Formats: sequence, structure tokens, C-alpha cells
Amino acid sequence: MIRPKVLITGATGGFGREFACQLEKRGFDLILHGRDHARMRLTMDALQHQNRHHCVYADMTSEKDAIHLIKELKQQDELTGLVNNAGFGVWGMFERSAIAPQLDMLQTNLLAPVNLTHALLPILKRNSGFIINVSSLAGEMPLPHMSIYAASKAGLTWWSEALRIELADMVRVVTLAPGPSPTGFRDVSGMPEGAGSVFHTDTITVVKQSLQTLDHGGGYCVPGIRHKLLFLMQKLTPRRIALPLVERQLRH
Repeated sequence: MIRPKVLITGATGGFGREFACQLEKRGFDLILHGRDHARMRLTMDALQHQNRHHCVYADMTSEKDAIHLIKELKQQDELTGLVNNAGFGVWGMFERSAIAPQLDMLQTNLLAPVNLTHALLPILKRNSGFIINVSSLAGEMPLPHMSIYAASKAGLTWWSEALRIELADMVRVVTLAPGPSPTGFRDVSGMPEGAGSVFHTDTITVVKQSLQTLDHGGGYCVPGIRHKLLFLMQKLTPRRIALPLVERQLRH
């Protein structure tokens, strides 16, 4: 039996692992992307039908890896969905942070999804498929001490939303913009615990609501009541007031 396939980037944890679990229940075969073999094993162990799924390993910051990955994926005629989930953050003042990780962040969070999507769009259009771009509420305002991360997510959001309109009636596009969630992001980025923790929304809810948005034809999805409240606060608070508050929160 030939089943539709979905590619999930960054499938070794967090939202990626939860997307894998929920999309498998919807009947999709999965192409799971990651870099860490041990963590990918944990994702596979969370699935019910491991023999139906395929793992691919690539470093999103490597041009060589990207070329090889795209060449392999273009052979997947049943590819129906793309979840651009891979991403990471780096906390710290811009001038005091090494430039290489910050450029890698732009590559992983923004340029890699653009490149991958452009390469796979002909297949997705042919299969009347879908794209879910995992952005962030960090893309809705500047973040002192996480300036490049916020910039990368702002770029992803605006590109994704424009793409959604361009592909209307051909490919459904969801721009997912969650706030704080227990994905391990803070541990990787070095971001300190702060007031934002009160807005935490679990990964199950985030992924579930993004798929509900997909079922309704796509759109901009801020999942969960707490994230919607944070989004509303971002929109209603003047930047001259919000930025100093955010800076103090993220400084420590």
C-alpha cells in the first residue's frame, strides 16, 4: 500500500517528535530528519509503526549535506507534506557572541527552510500537499540578547505568510507561531528562565492546533490560550515600553 509521506525536519525532539507522533496517527509515512542518531532513536521508539518510516541525517548549515538531502528527497514521489521545524537559538549580547553560531542560526532557521521548500514545491503542488513552517512569537518583536534569533523567525514568518497567499488553492501553508514551550529550547540556547515561563504551552497542544489550522485550509496559528495572550500583549504594548521590559527579562 502506497501512503502519502511527510518530511519533518528537526525530528529528534521537541515539536518535531510530537509532529511525528500526531502525523503518524493521521496515516502518513514519515521522513524524519535530524543530526543526532541517538535522539532519533528516541523519536522512532515513540512511534507505533517504525517500519513505515525513514530517517535522513543532514546538517542544515552544510551546503554539501543540503545538496545531498534535496537530491534524495526529490525522488520521493509520494511526498505530500513538509514540516520545516529544525531550528535553534543563541542567547547573549550580539557583540559578545561568536558570529559563526549566529550565522548558522540564520542558515538553519530561515535559509534552509526556504531552500528546501523551493526544491520540493513541484512535488507538493502535484500532490496537493501542505507546508507547516514552525516560526515563533519571537518573530513578532525585536528581542535584545536574542536579536538574530528574533530576526530569523521574523523572516520565516513573513516569507511563510506571503507563500501562503501565493500558493492558495494549490498547497496549504500553516505558519505556526508558538511562544514558550517545554521543548528543550532554553537548555540549548542558554536563555535564562524568566517571566515568560508563565506562558508555557505543552507541545501536544501546539502541534494539535497547528494541524487543526491545516484542516481548515492553512493560516497563521498562535496555539493555546497562553500563547494567544502573549501575542495580544505584544501587539497592544508600545515598543518603547515593551523593549526595555523584554531586555530586563532576558538579561539574566
